[in-house]
Amino acid sequence: MRAMVQHAYGPPEVIVPQEIAKPSPGSKEVLIRVHAAKVGPSDVAFRKGEPMMIKLIYGWSRPKFPVGGTELAGVVEAVGQEVKSFKAGDRVLGMSVKNFGAYAEYKCLSEESPLAMIPDGIAFEEAVGICDGGATALTFLRDKAKLRKGHRVLINGASGAVGIYAVQLAKYYGAEVTGVCSAANGALVREAGADYIIDYSLEDFTKAGKAYDAAFDAVGTRSFAACRRALTPKGVYLTTAPKLSIVLQMVWTSLFPGRRAVFATAGLMQNQANLAFLMELARNGALNAVIDRSYPLELLPDAHQYVETGRKKGNVIVKL
Repeated sequence: MRAMVQHAYGPPEVIVPQEIAKPSPGSKEVLIRVHAAKVGPSDVAFRKGEPMMIKLIYGWSRPKFPVGGTELAGVVEAVGQEVKSFKAGDRVLGMSVKNFGAYAEYKCLSEESPLAMIPDGIAFEEAVGICDGGATALTFLRDKAKLRKGHRVLINGASGAVGIYAVQLAKYYGAEVTGVCSAANGALVREAGADYIIDYSLEDFTKAGKAYDAAFDAVGTRSFAACRRALTPKGVYLTTAPKLSIVLQMVWTSLFPGRRAVFATAGLMQNQANLAFLMELARNGALNAVIDRSYPLELLPDAHQYVETGRKKGNVIVKL
């Protein structure tokens, strides 16, 4: 089968096409014919092996899993003899956060892995896009910030893959949302549901004098120290950036009442219920996919290069 593989860390050019063996499902696995995957900042980080934590977990000198990609959408082609929840022909959305493998024509996933049915009317590209940023945003806002009606939420990087779904989810939970983005993306973020827009090139939200119950740095560019003054006395700062400093701040702020810093390995915390919930929101129109560009599988290096510019809006999709 066709796949895009990398046998070394480095620039986008380390990803090359290769024919590899088609997998066969185990007794409790489903074999998925992949129709769409995504490329985001986390995929770029895994390709580069930065920060160092990635190499410590996924291979020091070279990637332990040559085929990258975590989120995928496709059609179940075959199931193992003990599988009960899925059958051949099902349209599904899945995540492979432990051993990757989405950048290939086929992928086997355990029946118990984060896996959910895609509703009729939702395209594969839309489903995988919503899963990309929506699952992360859901973990941070619902589970970590305990978001509820009336909360004031600020989302830094509101036009990105995580941010644009964070805006929509925050509105779903009844929060007042302020989106931080460029002027060029202001209309997109407002259409997603933001009540207020801050152009980061003109205004520093940490010095604007407004306090938020949650400040979600969806792009990892602002520190807890800087955002602390933009939080209410019991406000929470959330970040997607896996840095040692945020881990230390989490521990420190958890020891005392008041403002807290929070980081979570959102990908490892996903489950079938989360994906099914996101798909239900999509079916009801409460969550809409925002896709910037789509690339064929063979142009995966180009997709990585575009994501690395930091200028994408919403999702970048790979179509098979």
